[in-house]
Amino acid sequence: MADKPQPVRVVYCPVCSMPPEYCEFGPDFDKCKPWLIQNFPDLYPDLLKEANEKDADKVADKLQGTGISSGSSDGAATSAPKQEEVKRLPGGKIKKKEKQEVVIEKVIRNKRKCITTVKGLELFGVKLSDASKKLGKKFATGASVVKGPTEKDQIDVQGDISYDIVEFITDTWPDVPESAIYFIEDGKKVPAA
Repeated sequence: MADKPQPVRVVYCPVCSMPPEYCEFGPDFDKCKPWLIQNFPDLYPDLLKEANEKDADKVADKLQGTGISSGSSDGAATSAPKQEEVKRLPGGKIKKKEKQEVVIEKVIRNKRKCITTVKGLELFGVKLSDASKKLGKKFATGASVVKGPTEKDQIDVQGDISYDIVEFITDTWPDVPESAIYFIEDGKKVPAA
């Protein structure tokens, strides 16, 4: 007589509660990775390589951070200048710091109507809702805070106010220097000063 088939024992991931073969399709694959590397290294060999590369990068960063000092005991050790901390995004891309600048652009719609957009005031600590109210009162137009094409907030002011807006911005918010204000004319960035 044939032996009875024995039940299969399935191991489940403690993070996503799925079998390890399906962890990559779960919602928290990044959280599952350490457990998978420790318990099932043969199942995801790419994870093991990735973990080794990260460890090597950490060691390299530590070695770069430690400097060799000369044997001087007077406290004036010659160490390398500190490098700017760079924020790295997933995939190894480096995130650039945003330049502090205000960009003013005039958009013409319906042949006669204009909208002046002001981008970048928030980088100088200006609250955009207050700025839109002040711009609307000063120029007697409608002004609102909207999301721009890059998913960042900007102020849209009805009408062509680009002639007076630079002076108004520098007078109202002294933290914004005139050298940091630019116009976009014919697709090119031109300094306002």
